[in-house]
Amino acid sequence: MRLLQRLQDDVFELTSFDDERPLPYAILSHTWIEGQEITYNEVVAGEGKNKKGYDKLRFCAEQAAKDGHQYFWIDACCINKADPVELSTAINSMYRWYQRAAKCYAYLSDVSVPEEVVDTQAFRIVWEEAFRRSWWFTRGWTLQELLAPPHVEFFSREGKRLGSKISLEQEIHEITRIPISALRSLSLHEFSVEVRTSWAARRRTTVKEDKVYCLLGIFGVFLPLIYGEGEDHAMLRLREEIQKRQQRQAVANVQDLRPKHYTQR
Repeated sequence: MRLLQRLQDDVFELTSFDDERPLPYAILSHTWIEGQEITYNEVVAGEGKNKKGYDKLRFCAEQAAKDGHQYFWIDACCINKADPVELSTAINSMYRWYQRAAKCYAYLSDVSVPEEVVDTQAFRIVWEEAFRRSWWFTRGWTLQELLAPPHVEFFSREGKRLGSKISLEQEIHEITRIPISALRSLSLHEFSVEVRTSWAARRRTTVKEDKVYCLLGIFGVFLPLIYGEGEDHAMLRLREEIQKRQQRQAVANVQDLRPKHYTQR
């Protein structure tokens, strides 16, 4: 995986790490603005500073530094999407990358807190309604970005902290219908396939196949990406892979229950 590092005010550098042994890093969860996100090529070339997405780059760098993290990850510019192999690998790895992040920042670009509001908890009436209506809760990819990381913190577009996945768990439960136990747990296997699938039922993705691909990590399966196959076919492949995984697990459980035979010496 590639991680971003801020060298100077407006200079960012990408560094590749073994994704099994990366340094501690923060990770961004956000909704995309069409044509306004900073791309991998723009980071490499030092371009794109006039795009709205650059504000998120600065925000993530500044917040990561406040939390003591030198490196951070943003999907829009840390993945070279022109390379189909890299893109497929990244999508199949993304749940794990969010899960291993030291901090996840959910940046809500449609939630605003006036500059004069200093204590956001004391003035929740200012932002809570917009929080409940946020576009972030309607997107497919942000589902795994909510569930995978142990630490998710929510921020307004001005970079003001609104709360965490734990402190806002009741509101998040009411918005998403995801059980509070799932929000607290790092393991989702206790929930059935139907229940986990239902969490994404009302969510949308720009590309129809992504509505299925965004569920890969939630079910702990891996699939090659076939854009153009359609949502129905992608869901069929996902369910087949889930079934194979369940069958393998059942066989392993039976083997564990078999009596062990030891040779006397």
